[in-house]
Amino acid sequence: MNKALQSRVGGFGRRDFIKMGAGLGAAAMASMSPAGAQSKVVFKASDVQPPGYPTVVATENLGKKLEAATNGRLSIQMFPSMQLGGEKETIEQTQIGAIQMLRVSAGAVGPIVDDINVVNMPFLFKNMPHAEKIMDGPIGQELLDKITAHGNAGLVALCWMNSGARSLYNTKRTIKSIQDIKGLKFRVIGNPIFIDMMNALGGNGVAMGYDQVFSALQTGVIDGAENNPPSYVFSNHYTAAKHFSLTEHLIVPEVLVFSKRAWSALSPDDQTLIKKFAREAQMEERELWNKYEQQAMEKAKAAGCEIVEIADKSPFQNAVKPVWDKYGPKYQDMIRRIQSA
Repeated sequence: MNKALQSRVGGFGRRDFIKMGAGLGAAAMASMSPAGAQSKVVFKASDVQPPGYPTVVATENLGKKLEAATNGRLSIQMFPSMQLGGEKETIEQTQIGAIQMLRVSAGAVGPIVDDINVVNMPFLFKNMPHAEKIMDGPIGQELLDKITAHGNAGLVALCWMNSGARSLYNTKRTIKSIQDIKGLKFRVIGNPIFIDMMNALGGNGVAMGYDQVFSALQTGVIDGAENNPPSYVFSNHYTAAKHFSLTEHLIVPEVLVFSKRAWSALSPDDQTLIKKFAREAQMEERELWNKYEQQAMEKAKAAGCEIVEIADKSPFQNAVKPVWDKYGPKYQDMIRRIQSA
């Protein structure tokens, strides 16, 4: 390769790839116009999690149902394991139509659609059954509709998916009490609520993409992170961070979204079909999740990881009061409805 060409390639950055992807996405969606209504269309779906992960499997199964129902006219190609980028990058690509379907954490959607931040409040839900009841009911649908209706989001929210409760893990020491957190650097999703939460707990919140966490744990850039057991284990974080404490400070649901730009090119019948299969995927993913979470915990224990139960979470709940004082008032009506359910 000559120097001139190397210079041109070297200057081809992430935004150029996103622009190129948008062009390819637009070209794919063009075949969905009435003139080419019978053309086969393959939707690109993205997930940061690996093959076999519940959200990946549920989305793949959604695609199989869609393909069968449309006689192969519509189908989904899944790109797991951050092949298309981390959450921030794939949200951007979905907004412009380069990716058509995306599974992403509500934690990453909050900075775009502020109303969604209500589910990102620490210790909001009593437990997983409480969270599932909310997500399955009218409040859950209302929050999905807020994403879809948001003018600048560029996303159509299809359904919620389980991601369990998030807890702390680190490379340095056992965390049995809130005092043990002091001074440790914990990766959090890039959302101000989570940074303030970690700082309120006594640690140092470090915003970082999920795709960077494993190497950051290995190199000591961070001391730990917070996530659910399957993410801890099946993204190999458990091999670097052996101390896992079940603080369960957050229950942050996942959301499956569709590019609004691509959605607008679909017929009403196709939109209805995708929504139907998405609701089925919500329920299917939950069953897969429960089994997967159990497998993760067993694998972590077998690998010699220290799993610590936190019997009294009240010191942790009391510590995040400043976060509730800062963010809670704007969501107070929705918080009241959720907590009284």
